[in-house]
Amino acid sequence: MNGIKYYYKLTKPGIIRGNSIAVIAGFLLASQGDVSISLLLWTLLGSGLIMGGGCVLNNFIDRDIDKKMTRTKTRALASNKISPVGALMYGGILALMGFITLYNFTNNLTVYVGLFGFIFYVYIYAYFKRKTEHGTLVGSISGAVPPLAGYVAVSNNIDSGAILVFLILATWQLPHFYAIAIFRAKEYEAAKIPVMSITRGIKVTKRYVLAYMPVYFVISLLPYFYNLVGKTYLLIMITTGLYWAYVAIVNYNVLADERWAKKVFGTSLLVLTFFCLAIFFDTSPW
Repeated sequence: MNGIKYYYKLTKPGIIRGNSIAVIAGFLLASQGDVSISLLLWTLLGSGLIMGGGCVLNNFIDRDIDKKMTRTKTRALASNKISPVGALMYGGILALMGFITLYNFTNNLTVYVGLFGFIFYVYIYAYFKRKTEHGTLVGSISGAVPPLAGYVAVSNNIDSGAILVFLILATWQLPHFYAIAIFRAKEYEAAKIPVMSITRGIKVTKRYVLAYMPVYFVISLLPYFYNLVGKTYLLIMITTGLYWAYVAIVNYNVLADERWAKKVFGTSLLVLTFFCLAIFFDTSPW
């Protein structure tokens, strides 16, 4: 049973759950109330398998630096509970099953979007995060793929809605991940990962968090002005976007840097949840 548990955790189920919610949000936005449950389920299955495979292969690539960080040193590969060859085969099989699922039950564009996200996360992001502080920017691209995949599974087209849902997730991730870089700075330094909090300092990173918040806020409202959503979405996004900024600004010089970053990070998860709920409330037929 322990072996099964280790393989299960290699897929980073928390990441799959969070990204699956984003897939649903993109799917519902494109569906505009005309939801195909079967297509949604196949899209979730295919995307989840690809994400799981990508996470396993990411664990495989990062097993050396995982050993140096407190948070990750107990992972199955880092602690030698699973062989690298076994993980490599496992991740490859999961991803292949995911692509076959999307190919058979969605459309070619969804397969291409999934492949783009997979390659970007497993290879390009894995390379850049070891080389430059801009690995965060690279990571935001792969992290914005799940809602895009959900969207194109319905639309089979990269239109304004697809671009917007991609940009919303990409810009949301930047304050989110810069906050993580602050409260996990010591771990990243131990692993020699050049995140901004290490290369340019925590104060600069905090300013970047604040700088990207209005970018996210403005882009998050655009679906309303493109007539993709209604006033419920607009109200929710205005409220949550302003609240996120309020939390960051009010506590900027009040809390210690690590506590401030954790508070901003926690609020970012709330903001993302309400973004997905806003789309659900405004476009769902139920």
